[in-house]
Amino acid sequence: MSNGIPSESALDLSACAREPIRTPGAIQPYGMLLVLDPASLVVIERAISQPAVLEAHGDPLGQPVEAVLGGALASCRAALAELAPDTTRFLGAHAIAGGCTHQVLGHRVGDTLMVELEQSVPGEPGSLEDLYPQIRQFMGAIERLGTTTELCQLAAELICELTGFDRTLVYQFDKEWNGAVVGEHRNNELLPSYMDLRFPESDIPAQARALYRQNRVRLIADNSYQPVPLLRSAERAEGAPTDLSPVMLRSVSPVHLQYMRNMGTGASMSVSLLREGELWGLISCHNQQPMRVPYHVRTACEFIGQILSLQISLKERALGVEQRIARRAIQVRLLAQMAGDTDFMSALGRDAKSLLALTQSSGAAIVHRGACLLHGECPSQAQVMALVQWLAVQPHEGDLFQTDSLSGRWKEAAAFSGVASGVLAISISQVHDSFVIWFRPEVVRTVRWGGDPRKDTGGPLSPRTSFESWKETVQQQSLPWDAVDQDAALELRTAIVDIVLRKAEEMAALNEQLVRSNKELEAFSYSVSHDLRAPFRHIVGYSELLWSSAQDKLNSSEKRFVDTIVESAKSAGRLVDDLLSFSQMGRSTMGQINMEMGTLVEDVRHTLEMEAEGRAITWKIAPLPRVEADPGMLRLVWQNLLSNALKFTRDTPAPAIEVGHERTATEDVFFVKDNGCGFDMRYVDKLFGVFQRLHHSDEFEGTGIGLANVHRIITRHGGRVWAQGELGVGATIFFTIPLHHGDTA
Repeated sequence: MSNGIPSESALDLSACAREPIRTPGAIQPYGMLLVLDPASLVVIERAISQPAVLEAHGDPLGQPVEAVLGGALASCRAALAELAPDTTRFLGAHAIAGGCTHQVLGHRVGDTLMVELEQSVPGEPGSLEDLYPQIRQFMGAIERLGTTTELCQLAAELICELTGFDRTLVYQFDKEWNGAVVGEHRNNELLPSYMDLRFPESDIPAQARALYRQNRVRLIADNSYQPVPLLRSAERAEGAPTDLSPVMLRSVSPVHLQYMRNMGTGASMSVSLLREGELWGLISCHNQQPMRVPYHVRTACEFIGQILSLQISLKERALGVEQRIARRAIQVRLLAQMAGDTDFMSALGRDAKSLLALTQSSGAAIVHRGACLLHGECPSQAQVMALVQWLAVQPHEGDLFQTDSLSGRWKEAAAFSGVASGVLAISISQVHDSFVIWFRPEVVRTVRWGGDPRKDTGGPLSPRTSFESWKETVQQQSLPWDAVDQDAALELRTAIVDIVLRKAEEMAALNEQLVRSNKELEAFSYSVSHDLRAPFRHIVGYSELLWSSAQDKLNSSEKRFVDTIVESAKSAGRLVDDLLSFSQMGRSTMGQINMEMGTLVEDVRHTLEMEAEGRAITWKIAPLPRVEADPGMLRLVWQNLLSNALKFTRDTPAPAIEVGHERTATEDVFFVKDNGCGFDMRYVDKLFGVFQRLHHSDEFEGTGIGLANVHRIITRHGGRVWAQGELGVGATIFFTIPLHHGDTA
C-alpha cells in the first residue's frame, strides 16, 4: 500500500458494489469538514487536513460553531440552526487564519448537521454571475437544436470550455444500465476519444447510480490523494458512521481511484442528467493531471446539467407525444374496421399495413379460436402456434409480453430468428389462447465497447484494466420495443376487449330478441297451418262442388270465374305451404353426415321425371363427390334447382340441363346449367329474395320462395350461392359446400 491507497492486488471489484460509499469515514484533502450536534451546534466530529489550522485555532471538537476556527463561522450560526432536513445551503466564502479562503456549505441529512469548508482555487470566479454570459449563450443555443444528440454535443463543448478538462463526455444509460457515449468534446489530444463506445453496467454499480441521483455534481481532484479521516469525540466513538452523501469532499472508493488510474485520468468530475427524477445519463469530465474545479464553476456546470436534463425530457416527451398521436390515428383506423364487422378479428387483419405500423413491426399474427392469420414477414403457422403454446404458460406483466431476443428465452425460436427475434404479444382472452403477436426481424449489429467486458486478465480489477475499443457482434436480437410500442399494443387490447364485451352484450340482447321472434314465428306458423290453409281448402272444395252441380247452368263467363277462383285458391295454398316451409327451414336442426352427392342428384332427377311432360331432355351430370351436409336440406336444394331448370326450358326446342362440379382449395362448387329462357343480369340481386320473381306468373308458375330456400340452406352450411344468366340463352345457378377433413373427389 502506498499513499494510503491499497495496491491493485488488494482490491476486489465485486466488493465495490457493496462498499459503504456513503459512509467512508474520510474526506479528500482540499478542505475541512465539521459535524455538529443539531441542538447545541457543538462540533462532535471533524476532518482537517491542514496542521496549520489546528495549530492556530486548536482542535474544534467540543467547541460551539461560532468559536471554532477563530470565530470564522460565527455569522453562519443562525443559518445552520434553521437548515431544513435533507437540504444544502451555500454560506459564502470565509477567510480562515492559518489557511486560505474557503467556500462554506451547510448540509443537513436527517438529524446530522455538517459544515463543509472547501479551499478556494486561485483565480476562481468570484460568483456565478461571472459565468452567466456563457450559461445564457447555452440557453439560447439549445432552443435552435432539434435532437437530443445535438443537445448533448453542445453541453459537452460548453462544460469542457468552462472547466478546462482535457475531455468531456455525455454518457447515456440503456435499460440494462450499460452506458453509451453520445456526445464528446476534447480540448487537446492528451486523452483518447471515447465517442460511440459503450461501457458495462459494472462500471457504475447500483448504489453509485443512486448517489448520482441525489448529488448532481461529483469531483475527484486527484486519483492519488491522501484521505483525511473523520475524527470523533470520545462519547461518539461507538456511534453509527456518519452519512456524508451530500459532501463534495467525501472520500471515494479505492476501487474507483484505481479505475481512474487504469483509464489514465488524474482528475474527474460528473454532472448527473435526470429525466423525470430518474437517472438518464452523466456528463463525465476527465483530465490527465490532477485538477480542482472551483465551486462556482461546478455550480454553473450543475445548472447546465439541469437545463440539459429538462431539454432532454422535453425533446423525448415531444417525440413521444408525436409518436403516440400517430399511433392513435392508426388505432382509430383499425377500430373502424373492427367495429362494423361481426368477425372483428378477421377485420383487424384487413388493413395489414396499419396493423404493422401500430407497433413498427415487420410481421403480425392473429390467433383466435384455433385460427391463425399471418400478415407480413412471419414464422410459419406451425411455428406461430408453438409460440402461442409457449406464451400461454409464460409469466408476464399484465396482458403484454415483449422481448427483443426471443431465442434467449425460448431456444426453439432460434429457428426463425431471422424474421422474429423480437416479439410483442397481447392476450385477448382469459379463456382461449388468443393473441395478437407482432414480430421484428434480427438486426445484426456491431457494438463498440470501451474494453472487452468479458476479458479476464487475472487481476482483481479485470476487465477494466483496458479501455481500448473492443467490438462485439450482436445476433438474434431485434430493435427494442419502446414504451410507445407497448402502450399502443395495450391500448389496442383494451379496445378489442371493449368490442368483445359490447358484442357479447349485443349478442345477448339479440338472442333475447330472437327467442321472442321465434315464439312469435311459431305462433304465426301455427296460425298459417290451421287458420289460413283450411279456408283455402274450403274455397277449392266448394268451388269444385259448385262446378260439378251447376256447370250445366253456368255460361262461359261464369265457368271462367269458377276456374279462376279454384286456381287462385290452389295458388294461395301453395304459397302458404312454401312460406311455412321457408320459416321452418331457418329453425330446423341440421344433421350433417358424410353423404354421396351424386346418388342424391340422381334420385331427385328420377322423382322429377313427371315434370318433363314427355319432353326429350338432354341431361349431362358430372361425377359428384361426397360432402359433409344435411341430406334432407340438400335434397330440397336439388329439387328446387332441377325443377326450375325443367320449368324454364319448357319452351326450348332442344332442352339441355347440366349438373357440374369443381373443387377449390377450400370448397366444392356445384352448378345447374340450362338453356332455357334465362334472365336479365341487371336483376340478379333479386333472384334469391323471398317472393322475388323475374318472370310473370302467367308465363311460369311459382311463388318466388324456392331460390330463397336454396340460399338459406346453403348459407347455413357455410357456403355461397350466385347466378349467371342471359335472356333467351339460359341460366346457371352455383352453390358451394365448404371442404371438411377427409373429403375426397
